[in-house]
Amino acid sequence: MTTPPSPLTSSRLGALRGIVTVPGDKSISHRALMLSALAIGETRITGLLEGEDVLRTAAAMRALGATVTQDRPGVWRVQGVGIGALTEPADVLDMGNSGTAARLLCGLLASHDLFAIMTGDASLRGRPMRRVTEPLAQCGAQFWARAGGRLPLAIQGARDPLPLDYTLPVASAQVKSAVLLAGLNAPGITRVHEPTPTRDHTERMLTHFGATITCDAGTVLLTGQPELMAAPVVVPADPSSAAFPLVAALIVPGSVVTVTGVGLNPLRIGLLTTLIEMGADLTIENERIEGGERVGDITARHSTLRGVDVPASRAPSMIDEYPILAVAAAFATGTTHMCGLAELRVKESDRLTATLDLLRVNGVAATIEGDDLLVDGGRVPGGGLVQTQMDHRLAMSGIVLGLASERAVTVDDHGFIDTSFPGFVALMRGLGTANA
Repeated sequence: MTTPPSPLTSSRLGALRGIVTVPGDKSISHRALMLSALAIGETRITGLLEGEDVLRTAAAMRALGATVTQDRPGVWRVQGVGIGALTEPADVLDMGNSGTAARLLCGLLASHDLFAIMTGDASLRGRPMRRVTEPLAQCGAQFWARAGGRLPLAIQGARDPLPLDYTLPVASAQVKSAVLLAGLNAPGITRVHEPTPTRDHTERMLTHFGATITCDAGTVLLTGQPELMAAPVVVPADPSSAAFPLVAALIVPGSVVTVTGVGLNPLRIGLLTTLIEMGADLTIENERIEGGERVGDITARHSTLRGVDVPASRAPSMIDEYPILAVAAAFATGTTHMCGLAELRVKESDRLTATLDLLRVNGVAATIEGDDLLVDGGRVPGGGLVQTQMDHRLAMSGIVLGLASERAVTVDDHGFIDTSFPGFVALMRGLGTANA
């Protein structure tokens, strides 16, 4: 049965104030479940994101032979089976809306001698998988998919997997991670050459579980067939989720909002760097290391923002945050020029075009030039209906836009926000947005 759309209207209100914690990092949550399923022993994961995307990964790990149980909200236990010991799933693996889970799982399955079929919701079935299946085929795996490499996807993992030596044509942490995961069950050294550094959660977590992995001059080297050992994992708050209440505080007059325990991985803080360049009043306190990742408490205060040029080289460190950056840019004086956003075209939607539409339907002057987005900020009339295209980040960005625009903004559907940020609307209401 198809779930009917759940529209929501967000309107301009008073100041936002409060101290909040956002859900656990989605990227780290996926990897924690997958790698603990390959480890020997029982791993305890604290702070796991319990959105639909991650729950699909948990279900997939169960289907592949690991024991995955929830002790209480945010606290999970995984009894791993060891590298090479995944079992063939009895049914189709449904990854819902999660492109990250689907692409990483391709890597995991590619070097295991088993057959699996993977599918997802309408949005995920429209997204390309060839970017991972092509390099993974080099280890000996076979893939059958719809036109363009789209789901449903059938996978026959390699019986005698080969180590990979692959150069990323574009910066992509998902492709890098898929290749590394395939290399876990292959003898020898798997190498991934990346022209631009991308988020390194996979490398950090592999080290945490005992793998031998190094990075030398842009090449990541993984020694295959290690014995991963169970180790506790603390998942920090997701910086991509923290972006929404933080930007809301920056654009709503009188606001002061603190988000606690946010991941501050150097390859994930491009948005913070950009907002500070725009004049944002952001402070970070209580910095610490948890589970191999740097975290801290971030406070945002209402600020007068100005347009800036955002270089393409920064895109890998903030690729998921461009829609909410575009919202901040709409309230900034002058033009914000965001360069090199081709990767946005293969997200949950064509996120580049959808972000442009979100701005224009609410009276903001914006254009796309090639793979660049230009936003002329200063005045946001609002009053538009945002077509979210089943994209949770577009829905949340539209809601934040409405909190400071002249007229209310409506998103056509917010029901799927829970895939990445369970309780988002309630959290924003708690900060003072009673009409959101």
